[in-house]
Amino acid sequence: MIRAVVFDVGECLVDETREYGTWADWLGVPRHTFHAMFGAVIAQGRDYRETFQEFRPGFDLYAEREKRAAAGRPESFGEDDLYSDVRPALRQLRADGLWLGIAGNQTVRAGGILRELFSDDVDLIGTSDDWGASKPDPEFFKRVAAAVPFEADEILYVGDRCDNDIRPAGQAGMHTALVRRGPWACIQWNSTEARELPTFRVESLDELSARVAEFNASAR
Repeated sequence: MIRAVVFDVGECLVDETREYGTWADWLGVPRHTFHAMFGAVIAQGRDYRETFQEFRPGFDLYAEREKRAAAGRPESFGEDDLYSDVRPALRQLRADGLWLGIAGNQTVRAGGILRELFSDDVDLIGTSDDWGASKPDPEFFKRVAAAVPFEADEILYVGDRCDNDIRPAGQAGMHTALVRRGPWACIQWNSTEARELPTFRVESLDELSARVAEFNASAR
């Protein structure tokens, strides 16, 4: 049975449209050009960070994050950047008696924002910077499993990427849900992995409550 649901952050809970727009501004390129290159890099199966290299060879994302913060233009997101189904889905899953967590590849600063937004709504907030391991590294999912008070096969990990979320979480023994939004999910949706690997494929987080209930009923 599924007893815990753990969510990825970017393009799962948080719509990153505004944030990637601010990166285009920081680089000094038109936003539509940046977004087009971003999609091309993902479609080619490359690391999204290579997008920055296309515009500025040698670009160091971590160093540039610090420069942005020093310039008073730090990476940021807030309530208005959450997808509209996030709050209702969390409330319903909590009402269903499920243990809830958030765990993704995020900075210390982003972790602080997540805690401000969600500390009253979930049981766990963990980031790659907290744990010193980033998806898709198996160590990241070992840390998730260690933090959740249930067995790995009782955890549902929800994300938007086959490569970073669905495949490694499944290899760690977890159930998975692929949500169709953001560039990765849209590009990968019709791939063999996207069709075959997830336990569930959903268009909205609002679908999770019913899908988990159906799964658990069949497992009894």
